[in-house]
Amino acid sequence: MTNRPEFYRFHQGQRVLPFAAEDYDARLSGLRASMAAEGVEACVFTSMHAIAYYSGFLYCSFGRPYGLVVTATDSVTISAGIDAGQPWRRCHGDNITYTDWARDNYWRAILSVTGSGRVIGYEGDHLTLVQSQKLDTFLAPARRVDMAPATMRQRMRKSPAEIALIRAGANTADVGGYAIREAIAVGAREIDVAMAGRDAMEREIARRFPDAEYRDTWVWFQSGINTDGAHNPVTARRLQVGDILSLNTFPMISGYYTALERTLFVREVDDASLAIWQANVAAHEYGMSLLKPGASCAQVTAQINGFFAARDLLQYRTFGYGHSFGVLSHYYGREAGLELREDIDTVLEPGMVISMEPMLTIPEGQPGAGGYREHDILVITENGAENITAYPYGPGFNVVG
Repeated sequence: MTNRPEFYRFHQGQRVLPFAAEDYDARLSGLRASMAAEGVEACVFTSMHAIAYYSGFLYCSFGRPYGLVVTATDSVTISAGIDAGQPWRRCHGDNITYTDWARDNYWRAILSVTGSGRVIGYEGDHLTLVQSQKLDTFLAPARRVDMAPATMRQRMRKSPAEIALIRAGANTADVGGYAIREAIAVGAREIDVAMAGRDAMEREIARRFPDAEYRDTWVWFQSGINTDGAHNPVTARRLQVGDILSLNTFPMISGYYTALERTLFVREVDDASLAIWQANVAAHEYGMSLLKPGASCAQVTAQINGFFAARDLLQYRTFGYGHSFGVLSHYYGREAGLELREDIDTVLEPGMVISMEPMLTIPEGQPGAGGYREHDILVITENGAENITAYPYGPGFNVVG
């Protein structure tokens, strides 16, 4: 029987990445500084967000493990044979393909880069119990260090190139919003309206980024009772006159997520609903005015809480008021340390990107029932914040159909 390799290099085609090599080198330099401070000799990353951030490669797992190994001198993605040369074309640095002729060739490929008995950095918020045991078995680390907190802090601060891509994403989200507004009509199904927004965004991404890979762009378009949760999936419910609507567009560009979220009504809005809507819009505007360097997430949250409490609405708030943007999605990472909640003390700094997105959910049976939310993306600057969302909010533009 022919001896088949445990792993090999399969490099073909031209490298195509969302950012210049210099941007990835700067990220790796920052990582290596954190590694040196912790005495880490090699990092083994397993999450989609960390691998994409440091290499550009966004994997598709389908039950197979993927990785990125970073040492003082090397950066190597570890991918499965089913993907052939695509991971190499879409990553910065080296790439090793592991085979499935024998179980755990993935870890043998990692060992070929890290060596045995080293101080290993890992992601404590992602590495599974099974893979953690295998790390110990194959790498025999002298010590393990959880590098997830340090890498999260690094991802909070965006480079100019990242901000440019996020800005393009916000523009694309607006395109989807306008397409959805045009598709809203009495009798239309949520799914049909959502598809109009998704298709418009995918065309816009392809226009702006002709060399990119296209994946994962989506829309949540909700109506009536379906607006009560921010992440409720699309259904086939048909729109009715007077329905409250929630428009949520999510373009995905090379692993980078952006969003637009707006409250709308079909043709008419009753007085009780209008009062809640206007209060949430006022909180949205107040919240955006608070986003500036030196403000802490907890401080901003407390001030908006006070705004709602003074109007006897705080009990209808259901989650935090905003979060960081960058390499994230609805099924992989987010910088949880930059979220507008009571328990987050992170201080805003220039180069951070954060949303303002207050939401009130009024239960069924009460006047104004439904979920109200507005969402803009802001880049923290030296003196304040720049709002990069352009689609209008409020009753003046969003009573439609």
